[in-house]
Amino acid sequence: MKKTKIALIGRPNVGKSALFNRIARKRISIVDEMEGVTRDRLYADAELFGRSFEIIDTGGIDEKSGIPFAEEVKRQAEIAVEEADSLIMVVDARVGLTTLDENVAQFLLRSGKPVALAVNKVDNKCDESVTSPFYALGIEALLPVSALHGSNVAELLELALAPCPEVEDEEQSEGIKVAIIGRTNVGKSTMINTLLSEERCVVSPIAGTTRDTIDVTVTYEGESFSFIDTAGIRRKKSEHEVVDKFAAIRTQRAVDRADVCILMIDSEQGLTTQEKRIARMIEKKGKGCLIFCNKWDLVKGFRMEHCKKSLEIEASFLNYCPTLFGSALTGRKLVEIFPHIKEIYSHLQRRISTGQLNKFIEQAMQRVHPPMIKGKRLRVYYMAQVDSGPPRFVFFVNNPKFLADSYKKYLMNQFRNTYKFPGVPLVFYLKGKKRQVKRETPQEPDFLDEELLFVEESVGSHL
Repeated sequence: MKKTKIALIGRPNVGKSALFNRIARKRISIVDEMEGVTRDRLYADAELFGRSFEIIDTGGIDEKSGIPFAEEVKRQAEIAVEEADSLIMVVDARVGLTTLDENVAQFLLRSGKPVALAVNKVDNKCDESVTSPFYALGIEALLPVSALHGSNVAELLELALAPCPEVEDEEQSEGIKVAIIGRTNVGKSTMINTLLSEERCVVSPIAGTTRDTIDVTVTYEGESFSFIDTAGIRRKKSEHEVVDKFAAIRTQRAVDRADVCILMIDSEQGLTTQEKRIARMIEKKGKGCLIFCNKWDLVKGFRMEHCKKSLEIEASFLNYCPTLFGSALTGRKLVEIFPHIKEIYSHLQRRISTGQLNKFIEQAMQRVHPPMIKGKRLRVYYMAQVDSGPPRFVFFVNNPKFLADSYKKYLMNQFRNTYKFPGVPLVFYLKGKKRQVKRETPQEPDFLDEELLFVEESVGSHL
């Protein structure tokens, strides 16, 4: 059975996002003094005295103001009211009762859902008298709260949950976590809306519409996938507002949480330096990567094969990533992302036995011998996989300095040709043998403790 849902509704800048973060016990929603920061619906699981429920944060309702996307934000709030089991209207005690508060209260009471009134920003018990004017809204369940200090928040939730029947929770698997990453205005939120077949995210041609990271669950052929919509990553010098910086931090955290990232590229504009930086970040964090070239329905006069070849030339480090050309708006090729995500995830967790790796390295070195460096040649004693997600391998060698860059590229290409690992970054370590030196303690490891790390064809060299 589904969890009880509670939606936070109110006019702009009354503290809904701060209260949402307090209830969720996480910094999920961006909080700032500027009005209109929250635009999309945000969801989080919460618990009160052993009872689980879902809390929904919404943008401020004020369609007549000059706040961008006011109409779209109101629509998102209306959807939250429709799907919620109980509502919490949030007002600002410092500002007092406003005409907009009265309009929002009338709208919520007409919905027929249970409504509790949270008079926020009452940070001192001595100030609780300021709640008296808000009884004029006609909401009996009223309580002074402080999202900043957490006072009376538990009591508020009790009021909101009381009219709702308690249901047994069913554990639901989140499935593979997929973060949709890219520049601003490439169609990330449109993809989420198309996958869900609903207006889950505010979409507009204006860059930077999405600010918070939004988690949604999509089921495909009986399997769950947890998608994370992220704010577009701008160049540092383009982050004019504090909110933009917060959005960039949230996006990086989304990549940390994800198993696989979908790097979305605007087909009309092609690959830019910013995409290369994003790809570098994905690879450094060891995440799987699928490239989705969006807005292909708008491209005229170019063949798909030519565009794919152009991508390979401009960014050879992404050659191992599967590439799809489609449209998030029309749904073209959108279903095909699921098999690719499953394949990439399986290879992230893949392990190769030491016996297979040693056979590979023996054949590769017999095929092409390492070059001589200062009269000496690289010797590889054996190779082993030490970790997965992403796969990490260790070469035990006589001296890491004897590995020439050209031979390193040869080994990496041979490894890719043999084991593929589509969409997965590979990490390799070198461990050199200890020099034979007389020591008082003979029981010492045969190899150096310090490791020389190198990543397969690091993307940084292409920037």
